[in-house]
Amino acid sequence: MQFKDYYKILGVESGASSDEIKRAYRKLARKYHPDVSKEPDAESRFKEIGEAYEALKDPEKRAQYDQLRQGGWRQGQEFRPPPDWGAGAQSAGDGQGFSGFSDFFESLFGGIGGAGFGNGRRPGGAGVRARGRDVHATVEIDLPTAYAGGVQRLSLGGGAGSRTLNVRIPAGVTEGRQIRLSGQGEPGMGGGPAGDLYMEVRLKPHRLFEVQGRDVHLTLPIAPWEAALGARLSVPTLGGKVEMNIPAGTSSGKRMRLKGRGLPGKTPGDQYVIVKVVVPAAESARARELYEALKAEQSFDPRSGMEGLS
Repeated sequence: MQFKDYYKILGVESGASSDEIKRAYRKLARKYHPDVSKEPDAESRFKEIGEAYEALKDPEKRAQYDQLRQGGWRQGQEFRPPPDWGAGAQSAGDGQGFSGFSDFFESLFGGIGGAGFGNGRRPGGAGVRARGRDVHATVEIDLPTAYAGGVQRLSLGGGAGSRTLNVRIPAGVTEGRQIRLSGQGEPGMGGGPAGDLYMEVRLKPHRLFEVQGRDVHLTLPIAPWEAALGARLSVPTLGGKVEMNIPAGTSSGKRMRLKGRGLPGKTPGDQYVIVKVVVPAAESARARELYEALKAEQSFDPRSGMEGLS
């Protein structure tokens, strides 16, 4: 079998923190998810990334792996287990093991149930009862569903088997949140319970709103006369349109808050409205005349205070 450098697969250093490993996994899992990736090797890369994260996210497994890696092994190098590895822990080939992970992974951790060094028992033996592995997946949802909740259809493949689930999304779910579905992971062995399914939420980009945690940001275009004279405008929010006052003399970039109009939760987020003054072109003689009259009437210098700057 071949040695797998799980740090290299995730693109992190061997001294990376748990948070760094998690961030690297999330980034690569989104990139190579078979449902969204156009890469020709997306499915195999997705499985490889998931296996690397499974090995490094747990401190005990990571310590066992680091102990082995200190022997100077390199990615893709032909691997022979050390003498004290444990009889029976060796794999017969380089293919996918019983659990959907590689034979190298199962040899190192003893297959489902996580035996580790010195145990060497692989699942499937007589009398072995083991819980199924947990499965990790990414679910992409649109912002209105994140706000109001709903049902999302999720297709799963690989180690969990090909299947489709209708997943209930709670109202107010945020980016990176994990939703756990008990018993929806890999089946157990010898009558053991199935593992769980952990879905990491990814919010799809929205044409109007940008989300930061539970807060929502909206850029609101207004006309010059609305900015100068003030106006009462209808502003879109995730919960529907609301009326908002634009004070007279408002400039581009002014930020106003609509309290509690972000994603719902124990402490609801807010919606921040960033004003953008949009100037219409002088496309007619009359429009140009009005601009010239405004110029003559006002002693306004938008660049005052910039004198002396180099």
